Amino acid sequence: MSPRIRFATTADATSIERIENDADRLLIDRLEPDAWSPAPPGAERITDLGFVLVAEVDEDVVGFVHVLEIDDACHLEQLSVSPAFARRGLGRALTEAAKRHAGERGHSRITLRTFADVPWNAPFYATVGFAEEEPSTAFHRSLVEVEARLGLDRYGRRVQMGATLRPASAVH
Repeated sequence: MSPRIRFATTADATSIERIENDADRLLIDRLEPDAWSPAPPGAERITDLGFVLVAEVDEDVVGFVHVLEIDDACHLEQLSVSPAFARRGLGRALTEAAKRHAGERGHSRITLRTFADVPWNAPFYATVGFAEEEPSTAFHRSLVEVEARLGLDRYGRRVQMGATLRPASAVH
């Protein structure tokens, strides 16, 4: 199975939202929160600042990655793969494609925030070149504040991770 990775279109909005809600179910089952907000509308992700890439298998969208570009920051906001297609390398392929595209857009770094001890969160991202780091910009500190307001820390340690991107001239 070799996924086709492409930019999301408005026709992908429903699939993006469904995939995120389905993938979140795994996190909900693990963390057992009292309440969990549903995914934002897929159309909102597609029109947000930055870009969204989708993975297609047999012409079905089965995963996506949403990268924000705000105030010179490049931030992997969301990576979701349909649970029916989990553990097949789609998350890795989407993450690598997001890093490559961010580098082509002139970014030298990409960050994300995630749970430190959920296997498909920080441990996964470490295998694709991300390392734990402290939030050092106003944008990143604002993400920490939002997470605190949402009470995410009660479900486990949250971390920021970053990866250095290859410059566009080094991308073949």
